[in-house]
Amino acid sequence: MPMRKATMFAVAGLALSLALVPAGATQKPDGPAVLSLKRQAEAADAWLKIRLERLVPEIMRQEGFDMWLVICRESNEDPVFMSLVPFNQMYASRLSILVFFDRGEAGVERLAVSRRGIGGLYKAVWEPEKIGQWECLAQVIQERDPKRIGINESPTFNYGDGLSASLKASLIQVLPAKYVSRLQSSERVAVRVLERRSAEELEIYPHIMAIAHGIIAEAFSSQVITPGVTTTEDVVWWMRERTRSLGQTNWFQPSVEIQRPKNSPYGASPVIHRGDLLHCDFGIVYMGLCTDTQQLAYVLREGEDGAPLGLRKALAEGNRLQDIHLEEMKVGRTGNEVLAAALKRAKEEGLKPSIYTHPLGRHGHAAGAIIGLWDKQDGVPGTGDFPLFADTVWSIELNVRSKVAEWDNQEVTIALEQDAAFTKDGAYFLDARPTKLRLIR
Repeated sequence: MPMRKATMFAVAGLALSLALVPAGATQKPDGPAVLSLKRQAEAADAWLKIRLERLVPEIMRQEGFDMWLVICRESNEDPVFMSLVPFNQMYASRLSILVFFDRGEAGVERLAVSRRGIGGLYKAVWEPEKIGQWECLAQVIQERDPKRIGINESPTFNYGDGLSASLKASLIQVLPAKYVSRLQSSERVAVRVLERRSAEELEIYPHIMAIAHGIIAEAFSSQVITPGVTTTEDVVWWMRERTRSLGQTNWFQPSVEIQRPKNSPYGASPVIHRGDLLHCDFGIVYMGLCTDTQQLAYVLREGEDGAPLGLRKALAEGNRLQDIHLEEMKVGRTGNEVLAAALKRAKEEGLKPSIYTHPLGRHGHAAGAIIGLWDKQDGVPGTGDFPLFADTVWSIELNVRSKVAEWDNQEVTIALEQDAAFTKDGAYFLDARPTKLRLIR
């Protein structure tokens, strides 16, 4: 479906506003701009219009549904619901019912079984003084006579299981038997709508990643860390506060961990000392999209100008595993197939690998295929059997174990996490991945 001119102008305006750092944006002197909430709302709603007009119809048709129902209640929202409503709608109002119906060449009709429409994107069809809400939905369904009605229930995917048992019971109660027989799980529609990124979202994602990477760069520096004084928890809370100061949130509590030689006099102390290898796990939520990143840093000893060679070689092995992983990601392959192929190649090259990659988007551990879990390196039944689709984003999460000569051949774990986009042409990192250890002086 061609993009409407109005939408094209909206997207062009967004790109210009990002480039010019509009009034109301904040910016670290050497970092990417952070848009004001007003600008974020404008951008998010422009993306939503594209999603509803182009992506939802495409996915419904590919999955064979001519009607899709999203039904949920306030404070118990279907996981896909917030991705289908405007930026300023922060919850489902009472009982919320969205109806998508494919009218063929006329496009996919969007209805809200509510008193009012939603943001000019959904037409209101309920007149409460004339008919009950559930009865209205039944009337809408009968008038359109859909052949296959999708409802979000799934024993496999949490993102495709948003319809509660009581709401399904209410739906069945008001529907004639012939329509009840046409209800089918639309788990794949819900998952694919959530995981799919528009071209516009893929364009902005590297900017979001750069913000997250900038916070890590600050955290792993002498601006924040004083060897012998600063603790790992000090750094964790600095990252939380820095995120908040930029008007963003974290979707999980950051972590900072230390690896050090076994003969270190500091043992398991949480105080950061010279000669320590630091690891962080950090993710932000900005523009409704999540990041998830793990990076490493080395605290230089007095007189050192670089990390020990063994640590540098270990990081290179982690980078090699990343390369293999991205090369094995192909459209149509399942998560389990990607996992098996990547691990096989890595082991043949002499690496000690572990892969536990997950999709990324509106959620941190997002909708889509799972490529391994830390405790399931032989494949993940169900979610690992889902195929990879183009125009998705992934957190490439993995580790290698490597012996460090300078640490008496002690084995260290190089845990890395770098976010990547996946298109029909292959996968690529959203922002430059670290190929050198960060150095803290």
